[in-house]
Amino acid sequence: MASGARGTRSRIELGSSRDDACSGKFCATLMQETGSAFGEHMSFSDGTNSRLQAAGTLKQVRKPRICMPSGRNFKKKTFLCGHYEAQDVLREVDDVDLVCLEAERHYEFKESWQRRLLYRDVSRRLIFQSPGLRKVQLTKEYDLFVARCQTHHEFLQIYAIQGWKDHCKTSVCWIDEMWTAEIPQYKYWIHALKQFDHVFVGCKGTVDALAKAIGKPVHWLSGGVDTLRFSPYPNPPSRVVDVYSIGRRYEGIHRSLLRMAEEGSIFYLHDTFGASLSDVYDYKEHRNLFSNVAKRSRYFVVAPGKVDLSNETGGQVEIGHRYYEGAAAGAVMIGQAPSGGPFAEMFSWPDAVVQVQPDGSDVIEVVEALEASPERALAISQRNAAEALMRHDWAYRWKQILLAAGLEPLPAMETREQRLKELAAIALSSAESKNVAGLVR
Repeated sequence: MASGARGTRSRIELGSSRDDACSGKFCATLMQETGSAFGEHMSFSDGTNSRLQAAGTLKQVRKPRICMPSGRNFKKKTFLCGHYEAQDVLREVDDVDLVCLEAERHYEFKESWQRRLLYRDVSRRLIFQSPGLRKVQLTKEYDLFVARCQTHHEFLQIYAIQGWKDHCKTSVCWIDEMWTAEIPQYKYWIHALKQFDHVFVGCKGTVDALAKAIGKPVHWLSGGVDTLRFSPYPNPPSRVVDVYSIGRRYEGIHRSLLRMAEEGSIFYLHDTFGASLSDVYDYKEHRNLFSNVAKRSRYFVVAPGKVDLSNETGGQVEIGHRYYEGAAAGAVMIGQAPSGGPFAEMFSWPDAVVQVQPDGSDVIEVVEALEASPERALAISQRNAAEALMRHDWAYRWKQILLAAGLEPLPAMETREQRLKELAAIALSSAESKNVAGLVR
């Protein structure tokens, strides 16, 4: 950015015009505190720079009604890829200004210190700062402000958006992962959630504790997946991977599958390092690769969320994202279904998960039984894919939020829902021999 007078700070003023920025739908004017700088370069999420167009050339674009911040330009951990996928689905079905925040120098250092100090901030004001992020000043009006956070860490980015309370009629915060056992540790910042009109959380067991902590209703909103990306339909590929395991797992099951692979009886594809905390080059490429492998896998290993981190979850059992992804891919899910009502509500069809003991003592027998019954395995595969298309697409979750905020879904939502129904019908009717051959050995 062009240099200005000493002591000035750069910010982004959002609202004077609009462009297809951040891989999508917002335009910003970079400003100096001492004056405007229309036409400055701005970094977009695809890594390119583009000059902003004159406002007069953009008048035909429909006015966005939703403002949503995103840290995709600088937060690239693997576990955030599904989070960005969810944001992209909302952009597809609605008119959204996706504000791709930008990190300034020393951002990581500043953020790490903010995280540490939050647990000791008796002033309870540090949460309203976003050190190391370039500030964005809203100047136009929106019907809805959406803060979609994978964990509470993404919540720290929200206040880089200045003026969202004044320029957005309604506000929603959706934190996907928050554990009841950790809420007492958040006492110095959790009051910030009170600023939102609606609060959603992805962990059902956290709803009551969080509502008590902030003194207002909290709603459960389950995870999801871009089922159009993960679905093998309408043209199911051959399932060349016998067993696919990604993310957290039961070590007993993993060891038993390793022995089967060593004996040459299966091709077992699995993680060999802690991938979730690694950076990806491009979140879309990662989700495409993941989905393409999943829809080519016959068996998909699943386990409850953070099954190996009881010190963090406090024993709370929640539905992990692998269940939504495995079902959408039409794989036969093997492993453990989470106990309790939420899973039975969200995965209420037969054989959603074929149960395997956590110690892996029966996994060989379970797989062999499925191998001996190709018709059953095919039926599970088709049903998983169809049910995911009808229940677990991100569009359905966003529709719940829109209705809670008093907004009617746009025609693009209906178009996507119609496509989901069509693919589900194909999945339920596809009993061709080539599909059977592709699913079983």
